[in-house]
Amino acid sequence: MKTNATAMLVLLALAPYAAPRTAAADLAGVGAAEERITPPLGTPMAGYYVERAASGVHDELFAKAIVIEQGGVKAALVACDLIGVPRECVERARAAVEAATGIPGGNVMISATHAHTGPIVRSAAAHTSALGGDKEPAVAFARALPGLIAASVEAACANLAPARISAAHGIEDSLSFNRRFHMKDGTVGWNPGRLNPNILRPAGPIDPDVPVVHFASAEGAPRAMYVNFTMHLDTVGGTEISADYPYTLGKLLGELRPGMLTVFTLGTAGDINHIDVRWGAQTHGHVEAARIGTVLAGAVTKTFPQLAAVGAAPLQCRSALVALPLPEIAPDAPQRARATIARQSQAGDKPAFLEIVDAYKTIDVVERAGKPLDAEVQVITLGDELAWVALPGEIFVELGLAIKRASPFAHTIVVELANGSIGYIPTRHAWPQGNYEVVSARCGPGSGEMLCEAASALLREAHAAAVRAAAK
Repeated sequence: MKTNATAMLVLLALAPYAAPRTAAADLAGVGAAEERITPPLGTPMAGYYVERAASGVHDELFAKAIVIEQGGVKAALVACDLIGVPRECVERARAAVEAATGIPGGNVMISATHAHTGPIVRSAAAHTSALGGDKEPAVAFARALPGLIAASVEAACANLAPARISAAHGIEDSLSFNRRFHMKDGTVGWNPGRLNPNILRPAGPIDPDVPVVHFASAEGAPRAMYVNFTMHLDTVGGTEISADYPYTLGKLLGELRPGMLTVFTLGTAGDINHIDVRWGAQTHGHVEAARIGTVLAGAVTKTFPQLAAVGAAPLQCRSALVALPLPEIAPDAPQRARATIARQSQAGDKPAFLEIVDAYKTIDVVERAGKPLDAEVQVITLGDELAWVALPGEIFVELGLAIKRASPFAHTIVVELANGSIGYIPTRHAWPQGNYEVVSARCGPGSGEMLCEAASALLREAHAAAVRAAAK
């Protein structure tokens, strides 16, 4: 595989970290595989409130799966290089996985990396239809996606073999930034622009945690690496298909450890992106994605000497369905929303960006006719040390940090846009501050805290059960 000069220097610098140096716990089986999900050129693309079609492919998109087996139980961790995976697609994919492999659907976690340079994934949301989701290439992709996800899990099951598991945490605090800011006029701004003199300070924290889970064969050969990081995948733009910065991350780690599949998932990055407002000359596009992926690969490899065995039994899977309240909609809002959407496609005066965002949100909420928004919270755990938490929206970072702080597990990995894609979920205190994420949210105030409470309860239950099992 060809490597540019910069990446080669990085690989040489990281060579001392190429092999984990600590013991690992045994698993009955681990399998890993990927399935190509790159759509045809011309397919409508996701990520923005304007229609655009794929004109080329910079790098391929994949559904990547790790299947874990322990004590007669199997679970699958799947990550897709997509903006999101709608709930209806998750349900169809889980059914296909169960039919093909016998893994119960509830034991399958399907997440999206939130790449903004992939295909639109058709769903019931109003904006997906308006942005090309009803066109034949998008319809065909949505029809094929559940089977492709299931194929990745089936392929991972086909290479299940005894394995060893270890985990560690890295820190990378130079890449991500909270994109909401307290401004001098008393408002809270969203992406207010680089070198903006009216910025006072960020409105929230970041999460620099880089959880790493390493899976090796019984002989120690690398099989798979699971990496999680909290930062929006929106560094590229344009109309070339790309997995964004996880592409470089996986490429570099794969060259450092041949034969290893890197599976990347996204932490709670609802209000986190890569834009450093203090820096006026920051790059963008594929160059920026490669820079970020390279720095993140360095953070991952620095964890290798700290990789340590984690308890691998029992393997548990738990879920809870949380009914989230809807936001309040003014009586005249639906009429205004329809007028805004109509103006968007007409010549002449165009509506402002937040008007468009609010219009599509309004239509989606009204169409629910008062029915709460169901959100699945899923927890998959190994022993009493390692836990994955799946949340189905774009979650504000403080909520993910709260789950980690409250978790009884030493290693808690929070994955957003998992098992559904229900939009932004701000913190309760962000609601009166307004701006993009709040305007866009399809659920009401307090929804994020409800998800936190459900996740924490599931984590406590799983940890107590693991402790009881260890005492037997």
